[in-house]
Amino acid sequence: MTEQPTATARRRKPPKVRGIYEKVKGSGVWWVSYRDCAGRRRREKAGTRGMALALLDRRRDERRRGVKLPETIRRKAVTVGTLLGMAAEHVRAHYSTQRLAAKGSGIATDSRYPALLAEFGSLAASALTPQRIEQGLSKLAAEREWSTATVNCHQAFLSLAYRLGLANGKVQANPARLVRRRQPDNARVRYLTPEEETRLRAVIRADWPGHEPELDLALHTGLRMSNQYGLRWADIDWERSQAIIGRAKNGRPHYARLNSAAVQALLRLKAMAGDSEWVIVNADTAKSRYKGQPRRRPRNWFEAAVAKAAIPDFTWHCLRHTFASRLIMAGVDLRTVQELMGHRTIQMTCRYAHLSPAHEAGAVEQLVGFAGVQSGTRSGTGDFGEPEAQPAISTRVPPVQ
Repeated sequence: MTEQPTATARRRKPPKVRGIYEKVKGSGVWWVSYRDCAGRRRREKAGTRGMALALLDRRRDERRRGVKLPETIRRKAVTVGTLLGMAAEHVRAHYSTQRLAAKGSGIATDSRYPALLAEFGSLAASALTPQRIEQGLSKLAAEREWSTATVNCHQAFLSLAYRLGLANGKVQANPARLVRRRQPDNARVRYLTPEEETRLRAVIRADWPGHEPELDLALHTGLRMSNQYGLRWADIDWERSQAIIGRAKNGRPHYARLNSAAVQALLRLKAMAGDSEWVIVNADTAKSRYKGQPRRRPRNWFEAAVAKAAIPDFTWHCLRHTFASRLIMAGVDLRTVQELMGHRTIQMTCRYAHLSPAHEAGAVEQLVGFAGVQSGTRSGTGDFGEPEAQPAISTRVPPVQ
């Protein structure tokens, strides 16, 4: 009986070829080694053994023909962190104080930059996939308790990083644009009721009296936090009673109208700002090195005031909702509210059209007796509890004169 050859005997090892090798034995990743037409030793990663053989033949043919190869064939892999750094610099240069937060180094950088750098920074930019982006954003949202809007903001920053990379030839595609944006729940809009405002003002006047003008400015202009706390006195047009936002959230200039209450708030802030170019400055801080410096946000006092006033589920952005809702309830048309809010589309403004049930009830009540026509569903009754007889309506068509 003829002995069957073993599997090892049947499998023949490929012959050795000078110029190709596995950098890591058994990895299946092959490299080529050759000399170019200038006599310099070159090494390139090829992939499979067949790809290495083909690449080696091509490079040897180029050497025979005297083709000069570029100085560096293999470019150093661009990391996501490199692209994020470009995006942070772009925001710092083009968006002034918007979304900037000073870090330990004292250099202002985009507040979205650190979290994304920690999650994606070490990855190769060309290897990042939409699935990996979705997983990373979901992980950050769970760990840091981000809202839907915050997740979308970080995704937009990552997409900006890749757009800049495309413009500079560092990447060939933008995987962030393939990640579907999350839909925020804007059905419920929180606004300040008159009773809540009374309690909030009482707390602020008792514990933080110097901050009441900031509250007034927000309630009477509807400015976003970053726009209000980024205001300079050069942005205030006293003659036209408006504050000029050079670049709002929608990318366009916005002209916030100033009513008499907003002007009074600005005058109080001017008295506290002194010679500072900033409208809102640190005037009551215990640390002298921060005194006179621009105040970036109100959270160090506003959140405490809201809690003490027992106003649930209320943030600074709700003051902007309050501005819009009060305009609607005062009878201002949606188109005007859109302009005052700086909304790009009327759809963004329409969510304020149905805010106050009492206001809506008053509106529909105006239909009663409209044009002097009595409703057919009268509530009056006759002598014996029967509905009163309705006058007969003639259906005869009058003759043509």
